[in-house]
Amino acid sequence: MTAAEQVAGRPGLLEQLMARVRPEFRAEVYIPAPDDPVFATTRCAVPGCDRTTARRGLCNAHAIRWRQRGRPGLQEFLADPGPPARGRRPLASCSVEGCRYGRSARNGLCSRHRDRWDRAGQPDLAGWDAPDLARGGTPAGCRLPFCTLWAENPDKLFCKNHEDRWRRAGQPDPGRFIADCELTGTAHIDLRGLHPALRMEFQYALQRRHDTQARTAPPRLVMQAVRQARAAGVTSLLELPEQRWRQAAGSRVREPTLFLLDARDAVESLRDGTGWEAEYPRDVWRLHKLPGIAAPSGRPCPRARLRFDRIAQPWLRDLGKRWLRLRLAAGLSIAAAKSGLDAVTCFSQFLAQAGVQRLADVDRPLLERHLAWVASQPGGSGARKTRIGGLNLFFQAIRQHRWDDTLPGTAAFYPGDTPPVPALVSRQLAEYVMAQVESPASLDRWPSPAGRLVTVILTRCGLRISSALALDFDCLLHDGQGAPYLRYFNTKMKREAAVPIDEELEAGIRGQQRRVLDRWPDGATCLFPRPHANVPGNLPLSDSSYRRMLGRWLATCNIRDEHGRPVHLTPHQWRHTFACRLINRDVPQEVVRVLLDHESHRMTSHYAKITDQTVRRRWEQATKVNIKGERVTLDPDGPLGQAQWAKTRYGMATQTLANGYCGLPVQKSCPHANACLTCPVFLSGPEFLPELREQRHRTLTLIEISASKGQARMAEMNQQVLTNLDRMIAEIAKDEKSETADAG
Repeated sequence: MTAAEQVAGRPGLLEQLMARVRPEFRAEVYIPAPDDPVFATTRCAVPGCDRTTARRGLCNAHAIRWRQRGRPGLQEFLADPGPPARGRRPLASCSVEGCRYGRSARNGLCSRHRDRWDRAGQPDLAGWDAPDLARGGTPAGCRLPFCTLWAENPDKLFCKNHEDRWRRAGQPDPGRFIADCELTGTAHIDLRGLHPALRMEFQYALQRRHDTQARTAPPRLVMQAVRQARAAGVTSLLELPEQRWRQAAGSRVREPTLFLLDARDAVESLRDGTGWEAEYPRDVWRLHKLPGIAAPSGRPCPRARLRFDRIAQPWLRDLGKRWLRLRLAAGLSIAAAKSGLDAVTCFSQFLAQAGVQRLADVDRPLLERHLAWVASQPGGSGARKTRIGGLNLFFQAIRQHRWDDTLPGTAAFYPGDTPPVPALVSRQLAEYVMAQVESPASLDRWPSPAGRLVTVILTRCGLRISSALALDFDCLLHDGQGAPYLRYFNTKMKREAAVPIDEELEAGIRGQQRRVLDRWPDGATCLFPRPHANVPGNLPLSDSSYRRMLGRWLATCNIRDEHGRPVHLTPHQWRHTFACRLINRDVPQEVVRVLLDHESHRMTSHYAKITDQTVRRRWEQATKVNIKGERVTLDPDGPLGQAQWAKTRYGMATQTLANGYCGLPVQKSCPHANACLTCPVFLSGPEFLPELREQRHRTLTLIEISASKGQARMAEMNQQVLTNLDRMIAEIAKDEKSETADAG
């Protein structure tokens, strides 16, 4: 029995549909109200045209005319759109005064006056005394309400033009033809011709979309969904599974198919119900149908799936369902649930190859074989660790809850079984790139103010992209001194946090709030609502939408790296850059941890480490000379490399000098106060060359003054400083000349 037969034969579902669908939605042709926010359609931009918009603000007829003219500017086209579109201008009548028969193609006469004119010898029309065809009574008018012409013959229903159109349409039922002509250009949803059960399902879907007011549904898109269902030859949406509908849509699922899938989902929920009792027996869980499952930002759950149908062993599938239900009920995130399911699915594939049929056969030797098998599968060390760790948690849950006592006690993993975590690589962006990104000229090239503001928030506040897009409409806070803060939801840690902002960013957020209220006067819950298919304004901009806008913006601004290559960056790199900038400014790690809302210092220390590595690498590559002009090198691989760098880093942080660095051990106090250029542990480099040259000029002046006053001791001391300066400047200048020569 097909699903359609089940629908027709199950009075429970049919009765529910008939009880739920209200009378206004039971019409075969649904005409939404002009101000309906869900099915609303804008009128054509051409003045006087009452047709609905198809593309570029024009109805289909005017859009075709616009393309035929070579796609001119819209304002130029609207200034001279031409005559009314076909079907909207009065039909031409006979040129004889008082005659309302349809004009033929010859001489502007109707067929009757043309015959009489031919029999009269075709006289000059201006002086021809045309007979009055209405002398015996006014002929019947065309049955179309908006037509002013007469019916062609007493036994005809329509005028000449509409009679021809009716014949070309295959001479359908006159009542339907009249209704179709009246609907031409009017926003409507035609459900005629559908199986009664299928029509009732579409009516129920239209009512649900109208009541929820979550997404728009323009009639022209709904009609495409209706045509898809009609072309599939089904009598119920439940007759085909969701995957078949997606396959029928092709490689790209568009809005009509999404409406069709939403309609199928609504009917299926009405038939089977929602919640754990209805969803748990299924091999594919639809998380949006489960209570208490929410997105990380606390917003409605996305249409995510957990596919247990990929687990071949029924006993393993049942245990996996129990485990995932328990974890989801405990508040586990959707991403973590998918990772756990992937671990069990991977184990199922291994068991199928190993020929294992029972849980009792899963022991330590088998798990060791599984470890080798996982290492051979695609994916890095992170995927391997997640699969092993997830499977170990799965085994622990089986033992803890006594789901199956046949699991051997040796079936366990140990710390040495997981691969080591590779060192994290710095992902912060170079300042050369950030200067282009943060340039006002580049930011002003954002096509939307919302996209520009999201970018500024990411670069200045270090938020994750998911947290930035989930910002509430009222996201500003102020302390007792009136300083502004940005309140956001940490989507990773699932908690609220705040970060200080400046007045410029506060003004930008205020401007975005005004724009949202202009679009949604009744208010919206999020700061960055989705611009389309968002009736109440409560659906936030998606991550993928922002990333697409970001890619186009980077290409438009032609942002390139220091090698001249186009930059491809991710929004999360701005968070890394924000953290490394704070560390470079010697902001305490605890402050950085609070600003980034890290749970512990572990991740914050990672930023400090990679920043230190960057500074050390540049220090090792740079030229360094002592007061004798001798080059000083640090062996990074030597036995004292790490300790030597620690001493240098301490001196850079605590002994800030205008012309170099202090190399004094951290345990000693400086015996050379204000005499660094005669200190044997003083170091300098090319970045201080302007200061060294300026100091040399001042030293020469001091020597001349001391000599003129007879201060021999002062002149001698400054002469030693001058000698050291000359040595250092000469050695550092060698590299400067070499770089200039290479550049030439």
